[in-house]
Amino acid sequence: MVHVALALALIIVGYLLGSIPFGVAIGKWFWGVDVREHGSGNIGTTNVFRVLGKRAGTLVLVCDMGKGFLPTWVAVHVLPTWVALIVALVTVLGHTYSVFLRGGGGKGVATGAGVILALMWPVFVITVVVWAVVVLVTRIVSLASIMAALTFAVSTFIFDKPALYQVLAVLATIVVIWAHRGNIRRIALRCENKVTFPWDKRSGHSGPGSSPAGGSGRLQGAGDTRR
Repeated sequence: MVHVALALALIIVGYLLGSIPFGVAIGKWFWGVDVREHGSGNIGTTNVFRVLGKRAGTLVLVCDMGKGFLPTWVAVHVLPTWVALIVALVTVLGHTYSVFLRGGGGKGVATGAGVILALMWPVFVITVVVWAVVVLVTRIVSLASIMAALTFAVSTFIFDKPALYQVLAVLATIVVIWAHRGNIRRIALRCENKVTFPWDKRSGHSGPGSSPAGGSGRLQGAGDTRR
């Protein structure tokens, strides 16, 4: 009975913690800006970088990863594996479909990364490397996020993780890809926005669909308008 109560409590806490829209809260509290009204309108790390710059973006990244890591890490250490994985999944769902935003939310990438770190740190490292390489090569953050999600799912099979981990990975990847469906359409039409890097301004580079970054290191251009 104690385990049932604890499991339900962690599932609820995981969802509520995942639902906290740090991108909105930090933007309003510290910068007086609602990121949903600027850039892509998304509450996640990429749009915060785009709208408010690297300090705000880094802070949101840490918070979004943390809310995925913390409930998952606790659940893994105190609950059966299958219940811990439910906690992990609902945490990502909380970010994507936040109760505080009436079902709106982000795309679950940073929160999902925190979950992966709590469950399988080697897979986390591989996933982050793939994300970074795709961003550097293509300059398309959405494509990097999709490839990272797919890498996560595939890696659980390559490393022969338990079947429950593989199921979680597949479900989480489906959630991430579904959240990026608008981006996938733009990628197919070759009109998805690209990012610029600090060194682009020095080299005079400006890729298609992007504009030079300012001194604050902000990412420019609009992306998915999903709130």
